[in-house]
Amino acid sequence: MPRILVVDDEAANRVTLERILRREGWEVAHAPDGRSGLERLRTDGADVVITDLKMPGMSGLELLRAIKAVAPDVEVLVMTAYGTVETAVEAMKEGAYDYVTKPLRRMELVGSIGKALEKRGLILENRRLREALDEETARTGHELIGSSPAMRQLLEELTHVAPSDASVLLVGESGTGKSVLARLVHRRSRRRDGRFVTLNCAALPEALLEAELFGHEAGAFTGATARKEGRVEAAGGGTLFLDEVTEIPPSAQVKLLRVLQEGEFERLGSTRTLQADLRVIAATNRDIQAEVAAGRFREDLYYRLNVIQLRVPPLRERPEDIPLLAAHFLSRYREKNQKRVSGFSPEALDALAGYRWPGNVRELENAVERSVVLSRSELVGLEDLPPAVRQGQGGRPRITFQVGTPLKVVERRMIEETLRSVGGDKTLAANLLGITARTIYRREAEWSSSEPSSD
Repeated sequence: MPRILVVDDEAANRVTLERILRREGWEVAHAPDGRSGLERLRTDGADVVITDLKMPGMSGLELLRAIKAVAPDVEVLVMTAYGTVETAVEAMKEGAYDYVTKPLRRMELVGSIGKALEKRGLILENRRLREALDEETARTGHELIGSSPAMRQLLEELTHVAPSDASVLLVGESGTGKSVLARLVHRRSRRRDGRFVTLNCAALPEALLEAELFGHEAGAFTGATARKEGRVEAAGGGTLFLDEVTEIPPSAQVKLLRVLQEGEFERLGSTRTLQADLRVIAATNRDIQAEVAAGRFREDLYYRLNVIQLRVPPLRERPEDIPLLAAHFLSRYREKNQKRVSGFSPEALDALAGYRWPGNVRELENAVERSVVLSRSELVGLEDLPPAVRQGQGGRPRITFQVGTPLKVVERRMIEETLRSVGGDKTLAANLLGITARTIYRREAEWSSSEPSSD
């Protein structure tokens, strides 16, 4: 039950206020002067303090300053019979939530207290989220945030997996945090002092991926003017993380299998065998067993990578983690953008919790960053969220075409609109469209080459 403290040197006013406020279902305490009111606040606490401005001894403004020093989250309303603009401005500058003039009007007073209680509730809820976030981060020591049953199970599995040297296959939808999980496995492994080397297998053309993975000698191919160390070699003593591993071409799959089976490889253009001392963590957002069945991914390589499999759940399977994650991203982007944003309004939190998040944690991060940048108040409001989140949507963008539109035009618009809707994230866009990220890279290169020169 909300607790209201009334501080007024006139007993009749205190009694009248107590009668009005108790009818609203609030608990009421009162004090005859500022000093006793401050002591009452210290011993018994309060959610809102209503104080007269003109009192003997400690004035209402002095009491206001003292309250903000000892209990800054307590909201203060000031009462004055001298309702001048100067008095109101001074009280608001000192931190008062609102002021009311005597003689008091019941509806105005109750409405102002109700809004003050709502603000205090928001502050306490956002503080609770921050404290829960701090506890979660301290407990796990990383940014894989979540206290849902699905995440607790994943973290329990991770504690047994990380210390070993076995290959790990991370499966889950795009944007679920597989790269964060991979880094956590590395940090908790015996190879934590070694390098954590990453390679997005979908971001490179097939012709370059093999050279990037295993390195090359000077003259190995056109443009290879010097020897280059590959990712396998760079990860020696540490961990190699292969994101979107199903995008590796067949020729490179054979060589990767040799690394896993025999710990050996050669740079392109060399016959010298090098030793590979590393742990491999792979990730995919595709059905890798279907890729094996279709002949696009080697079965023996799949078994070598899939010694231990960890499934990262989509955000829609752990909605209770959304407030924690949102608070984490708000803190990050508030500092980055130097914004004075302390939390989310109830409507914004409801919208975040009710959205399906097809892009998972990455989409949530993008949405919070956008909202922090656009917010013009202390709290991120519903109006600051992306339209799809406000409207409770969560799927592919709706695009219409006229009959007879060329297929190439349709494809390009679908890809470009999807990229626009996910902030340019090619992996997420590919996942929504049911294609590979490499297809998007390839299409963009084709569009660029087909556009007329500006010369």
